[in-house]
Amino acid sequence: MADARLSRITVPAVATAPARGERLVMLTAYDYPSARLVEAAGADLVLVGDSLAMVVLGHDDTLAVTMDEMLHHVRAVRRGTERALLVADMPYGSFHLGPEQAVANAVRFLKEGGAEAVKIEGARPEIVRALVAAEVPVMGHLGLTPQSLHRFGGFRVQGRGQEARAALLAAALAVEEAGAFSLVLECIPSALAAEVSEVLTIPTIGIGAGPACDGQVLVFHDLLGFEPRLAPRFVRRYAELGRDAREALAAFAADVRAGRFPTAAESYDDPATAQPETEPARIYGA
Repeated sequence: MADARLSRITVPAVATAPARGERLVMLTAYDYPSARLVEAAGADLVLVGDSLAMVVLGHDDTLAVTMDEMLHHVRAVRRGTERALLVADMPYGSFHLGPEQAVANAVRFLKEGGAEAVKIEGARPEIVRALVAAEVPVMGHLGLTPQSLHRFGGFRVQGRGQEARAALLAAALAVEEAGAFSLVLECIPSALAAEVSEVLTIPTIGIGAGPACDGQVLVFHDLLGFEPRLAPRFVRRYAELGRDAREALAAFAADVRAGRFPTAAESYDDPATAQPETEPARIYGA
């Protein structure tokens, strides 16, 4: 979004990006350091995804993460985000009991977490409508919705076959009509994603949905090579930081065991003879 690089990205700016011919960049972040990196890279949207459950908290799927856990991480990401639009993922169980529950939890993300929008999985236009009426901007999410993994029978490509195609297209139109400002399309055939993107006026953001979407999103840990357990075909590894981190940590351990760390240059003199420090020590505590 070239026109918005110098100022804060807003919901209307995202919603109208296709009309300006601008492609959207969304990345996930889960804490202050990852938020600062994503922000510095120029992402238009930062999503605190419920993928937090898997890539940060170590669960096998996204179902276990709670509202309080999500809020904790949204607050941290808020402190590291200045320009990008901050979107909070509504976790499993936070909106499934109906509009009243959905509004109460979404308002917490905006009031307590500092989010500017929420993301809702599935074809739930009644939920979207209630949130929009409560002044909560909503990003939709269709296709492979990980919170529905038990119904789907696992993480499977969605929207294959004429009936499934028609259902997804109808759901996308219903989510837009209900007031969503954007729509994530996950793991659906490229041709279907192109059709949805052509029909909708709001932007589509793809993840495993081909190149025709109005934007793309990847999980921070997947893109950088931190998450070794999953390797979906739609993930491009731009770095192998997990490997690099393991090698660096192993080198530290070897230096400690061999007595090579710390050196005199990495130690402090006796206070009585020490020269004034030219730069203050940063003490974090172990």
